[in-house]
Amino acid sequence: MSIRRLPSHLVNRIAAGEVVERPASALKELVENAIDSGASRIVVRLSGGGIERIEVIDDGCGMAPEAMHLALERHATSKLPESLWDSGEIQGVTTLGFRGEALPSIASVATMTIESRPRDADSGWRLVIDNGMPAGEGPAALPPGTRVIVEALFARVPARRKFLRTPRAEYAACLDAVRRLAMARPDIGFTLEHDGRRSLNVQPGEARPDRVAALTDRALIDNAVPIYIAREGLVLGGIAGLPTFNRGIADHQYLFVNGRPVRDRLLTGAIRGAYSEMLARDRHAVVALFLDVDADQVDVNVHPAKTEVRFRDPAMVRGTIVSGLRRALDAAGHRSARPTADTLAMWQAEPLSPVAPEPPAESWWSGREPGAADHVADRRPTFAAAPPLARAEAAHDPAPGTTAHPLGAARGQVARTYIVAEAEDGLILVDQHAAHERLVLERMRRALAAGGAPRQALLLPEVVELDEPACDRLEARLDELTAMGLELERFGPQAMLVRATPAMLGQSDAAGLVRDLADDLAAHDEALALAERLDHVAATMACHSSVRAGRVLSVAEMNALLREMEATPHSGQCNHGRPTWVKLAHGDIEKLFGRR
Repeated sequence: MSIRRLPSHLVNRIAAGEVVERPASALKELVENAIDSGASRIVVRLSGGGIERIEVIDDGCGMAPEAMHLALERHATSKLPESLWDSGEIQGVTTLGFRGEALPSIASVATMTIESRPRDADSGWRLVIDNGMPAGEGPAALPPGTRVIVEALFARVPARRKFLRTPRAEYAACLDAVRRLAMARPDIGFTLEHDGRRSLNVQPGEARPDRVAALTDRALIDNAVPIYIAREGLVLGGIAGLPTFNRGIADHQYLFVNGRPVRDRLLTGAIRGAYSEMLARDRHAVVALFLDVDADQVDVNVHPAKTEVRFRDPAMVRGTIVSGLRRALDAAGHRSARPTADTLAMWQAEPLSPVAPEPPAESWWSGREPGAADHVADRRPTFAAAPPLARAEAAHDPAPGTTAHPLGAARGQVARTYIVAEAEDGLILVDQHAAHERLVLERMRRALAAGGAPRQALLLPEVVELDEPACDRLEARLDELTAMGLELERFGPQAMLVRATPAMLGQSDAAGLVRDLADDLAAHDEALALAERLDHVAATMACHSSVRAGRVLSVAEMNALLREMEATPHSGQCNHGRPTWVKLAHGDIEKLFGRR
C-alpha cells in the first residue's frame, strides 16, 4: 500500500472536524475575528439555530480583495506580530485568533460568503466559497467592515449533520458563545437575532459588572460581591454571586484568561474549592472571573478551539482564585440573597376554617320552636383563625431598638426553629439551627488558626466500628483531627476509640461524627490540599452541632445569636448553602397586604 498526500479539500474537512463541531463553534470563530478586527459593534443573525444560516457583521478594519483570498488559505493569519514570525513562539499572541484555520475550515463544510471593505476604500468586495470550492466574486456595496455569511452548514457532510442537535439546542449554544464573548469585551456593542427576533442587545462602553449582569441575571448586581486580587504577575477581577444566589448547573460560571473565554478544569475546581462548605453539592456558584496573566505563563495553543489553556504554575493560579474568592465572600459578612418575586408569591393569606355555629341562644331558653330565620342562621358558617404557632416573651423591659443592627432586634420565635426580628427597613426571619451551624464552623476555623480547638474528654471512651479502609483513613489524619478537638485512637483492625470531642459541639453524636468524617475523607482526602481538608472536617463536625435545633430561646439568646451572625463571615448561609436568614422589606410587606 503506497503513502499519498491527502487532497487539500479533504485536509480542510478533517481540520474542520476539530475547529467546527457545531454552529456555535463556527460562530465563535467568526465573532472572534470581528473582535480582532477592531470592531466597536458586532451584529449576529441566525436562522434555524445557526444550522441554516449564520451572519456576522462588524465595523472593523475590513479586508482588501487579495487579503480575503489569503484568509481562506490554511494557516494564513494577520494576527502574529513580526517578532513572533522569526522566533517561532506564539506565547506572546494577544489576539483571540492566531492559527489561521477557522475560515478555511468553515468554508470547507458550508457555503461561505465574505463581503469586506477596508476603512480607506471606496467600495467593497464579495467572495463566495461553496464547500471548499470557489463559487464567484465581485464588487459589493457595504459600509467599512466585514460581513460573513455561512449557509447550509454540513449539508454535504451528512455524517456530521446527523450529530447536530435540534435548532433550539444549537441556538442555545450559539447564544452562550456570543454571551461569553460579549462579557469579555464590554467596550464592544453586541446584537444577536434569531429567526428575526432580537434576543441580545448590549451597548458599547458598559462597566464590566453591568455587562455581566445584563447578560446573565439583573439580580446578580444585588446578590454578588466584587473581586480583585493581584499576586506575582496574576491579576484576578470580576464578580462572585453570594453562596445563596446559586444555580443547579455550572453553566453560569464564566471564566476568562487574558480576555479569552475558556472552559478549564483547574479554574472550575478552584471555584468549587472556594465555595466549599457554603454550597450544597448539587448547587453551583454564579461567577464571572477575569484572570490576567503574563503571556509566557499560559499556553493558549492546547486545542484548535482555543477554549482550553495550560498554566506554567497551576498551583499558584488555583491558590489565587481560591483566596480571592474567599476574601471577597468574607467581606460579604452576613449577607444573603434577597428574596425573589417567586419567593414572595409563596406568601399568601392563611385561609380561615369554617366552624359549625352554635344554635341561637333564644331557641334554647325561650321555649319556642326555632323559626325559619333561625334555621337559615344555623346554616351560616362562622370562621375561626388557627391557633398561633409562635411564642414571644412578655415585654417586661422596653423592646430593644432596631436601628443599630443590620439584622434588627428579636421579637419572637416560630416553631422553635425560626427567629422573628424587626429591622429598621423590614422583617427578618432567621433559621436558628442553620445559623448556629455556620457560627460553630467559623468558630472552629478561628480556633484552628489560633492553634487548635478545645476538646471535651468523654467519661467513657466510645468504640466506633468501621471497615478497615475507613479506619486507615482516619488513622492517617489523627493529627489533623486532634487539632480540630477530636481525639481518636485505633482500636483493632476495624474500630476507632473516641476519647474526646470538640468542646464547642456540646453533646454530639460521637459515633455518627466519626462515620461521617470517614466518608468525607474517602470522597475528598486525596483531591484536596491540607487547608481544604481541614475545612471539610470542620464542616462535618459543625453539622453535628444541633444544640439549637428545636430549642426554645429567650429574647436575649435570640439577640445574642443575631449579633454574632452580624460579626461572622459567611453567616448568610449554612454549611450546605441554604440561606440562614431572609428579609421582607417594608415594600414587600405592603405588597403582600395589597397596600401598593
